[in-house]
Amino acid sequence: MDHKIKYRNIPVHEYRSADKGLIFNIQRYSIQDGPGIRTTIFVKGCPLRCKWCSNPESQNAYPEILVRVQKCQGCGKCMEMCENDAIDLDDGVVHINRPLCTLCMKCVEVCPTGTLDITGKVMTVDQLVEEASRDEIFYDNSGGGVTLSGGEPLSQPEFAVNFLKKCKEEFSLNTAVDTCGYARWEDFERILPYTDVILFDLKNLDPEKHLEGTGVKNDIILENLRKIVDANQARVWVRIPVITGYNDSEEHMAQLAEMLKDMPVEKISLLGYHEYGKPKYAFLGREYPYEGTPFLEEGRLEQLKEFLESKGLTLTIGY
Repeated sequence: MDHKIKYRNIPVHEYRSADKGLIFNIQRYSIQDGPGIRTTIFVKGCPLRCKWCSNPESQNAYPEILVRVQKCQGCGKCMEMCENDAIDLDDGVVHINRPLCTLCMKCVEVCPTGTLDITGKVMTVDQLVEEASRDEIFYDNSGGGVTLSGGEPLSQPEFAVNFLKKCKEEFSLNTAVDTCGYARWEDFERILPYTDVILFDLKNLDPEKHLEGTGVKNDIILENLRKIVDANQARVWVRIPVITGYNDSEEHMAQLAEMLKDMPVEKISLLGYHEYGKPKYAFLGREYPYEGTPFLEEGRLEQLKEFLESKGLTLTIGY
């Protein structure tokens, strides 16, 4: 289907290239995406569909329309502009029939209130390296740099390689890649020479539970983690999102400890489940998959940290 979707009449292959990437956010002064103060660049496209995903706009590898209905004044300009009858006003509020939408983005152009917005912008490697280099003084003073995140950065591997290489060769920036691990090993091999830190997410060690929660099994992910550690080319930080009723049992944590205790990773972090991304699902016309999932009980992360430490790990809570 991707080849039929256009962004302002630009075919998808035009922005999935070595020189361009599809980006949905640039976050400056980030302190949660690697060492020091960082500029985090978020790539659009991910092979996983984690039910708790806090950035659902990152998942599809093409631009999408966000609808913030609270801003809508019911003017109807978007409906008049749509050539596919994909828009109507439901009780005076805009509604997009997304299967009918061709993503021509004309409705966004005429929206006077910002109700309709685009997530996913084509940017060149040169543009993004320039963006990242603007804050060199903060990187130098804090030991920070630039982080390529997502989605999954290696969903656009040619772009990722060229961006990281240019950050290194032209500005000697500290670089980090935040990955779910589900990518070809050949692509990891290509980025490692230009990557200082790998932020590696681990969701669940059981392949069927991993499939249940993310839409894919974990064999490739675990194999890539071992290969990255063995390659010894980048510092490795393992991050474990702790999801209520999914991976927060002591049995699962014991399995994690057994796997990680002999791995020379630099840092292990426990990240508590939250619903920060829940409103974005509504903006995209989707239902939140984890509706009704309770937050972790107060003190639970500290209990799990102590349990893992008793198994020989050193770790932190939070980023």
